[in-house]
Amino acid sequence: MNFKNKVVLVTGSSRGIGRSIAIKFAQKNANVVINYNHNSQEANIVKEIIESYGVKCLTIKADVSKEKEVEAMIEKVIEEFGKIDVLINNAGIAIDVDFEDRKVEHWTQTLNTNLIGVFLTSKYAGKHMTQNKKGKIINISSTNGIDTTSTYSLDYDASKSGIINLTKNLASHFSPYINVNAVAPGWVDTDMNRELPKDYLKAETAKILLRRFAEPEEIANVVLFLASEEARYINAETIRVDGGLH
Repeated sequence: MNFKNKVVLVTGSSRGIGRSIAIKFAQKNANVVINYNHNSQEANIVKEIIESYGVKCLTIKADVSKEKEVEAMIEKVIEEFGKIDVLINNAGIAIDVDFEDRKVEHWTQTLNTNLIGVFLTSKYAGKHMTQNKKGKIINISSTNGIDTTSTYSLDYDASKSGIINLTKNLASHFSPYINVNAVAPGWVDTDMNRELPKDYLKAETAKILLRRFAEPEEIANVVLFLASEEARYINAETIRVDGGLH
């Protein structure tokens, strides 16, 4: 797989899975746009890594839940590169609280970022892809969107389930020019997950047939495949990457 001269926008790519996806595309010669909302320092670190591969990198601060910021971000990418070849909708949040303590504000914040954010970025990037009659959109969902896991994350689970449904609708809307697919990771070894209680992590690891969490790069590899020409006939699908979660 070679993405030379391709322009790839990865939302929420200053850390975690998004960071690994952005770097992996740079390793395959793509020009990369890093989107972040809070941590400019981490975004700039990723930018330095990406540019070390001899490709161009642009960092853009934007809250994907806010339409004007998303529209401005896409226009900035077009102004800089003239096109968007691949959009990775990775930005997402999770707010874990007890069911009785969960408020409408938690739902609103989670759905606005995780689900409406995917719609907004796809809407504005998809417009330019349609004009070029070519493009790939890959949405990062979760096995939480397929299997109910805990009421601690019911709004997160609902948002990730919504992404799977939205993926199919977007594929239909943007046909025949844009492939839209989703990846549903299970547990991934990220900084955020390492902060969970050790007993809980041990119990969750025991549910995975491979007996370990995924490395972020293992999710990125699947994303790259879906963005490549090798996957040009895969459309409106969701691929689980969970090590055999049961």
